[in-house]
Amino acid sequence: MSQPAQVDPRGLRVNAGITAVVLAAVLVTPETVSVALLAVQVAVFAVSALVSLQASPYAVFFAKVVRPRLGRPTELEDARPPRFAQLVGLVFTATALVAFLVGAAPVGYVATVFALVAALLNASVGLCLGCELYLVLRRFTPARA
Repeated sequence: MSQPAQVDPRGLRVNAGITAVVLAAVLVTPETVSVALLAVQVAVFAVSALVSLQASPYAVFFAKVVRPRLGRPTELEDARPPRFAQLVGLVFTATALVAFLVGAAPVGYVATVFALVAALLNASVGLCLGCELYLVLRRFTPARA
């Protein structure tokens, strides 16, 4: 059995910080700009969740610009929970995007705020709500033989 992919948790927090900035901008910009920003964030979440965490533009920025200044990580973590968290972020931001596009702006703002709170918690104190949800769901999933 192969070892699960590992990621630098510092990169995940940088990713969450960038995401928080983008989502905060969605809340304070005109709706046409908000839609464009959400479309970009949906694409970033889609790459992270469906391709790999390392393929995300934010992860590439971390790897090329930030990590060289920090040095090697002292620990790595399993990539599965954060990748699931990216999928949760994708669901919330895609919901927000669709809501804005169909004229349901209040729903779009609520979904954006939920995603923003999750990103801020991760960026500021390292609490990944999507990761916690992944772990709870794993407890209820029967083990494979």
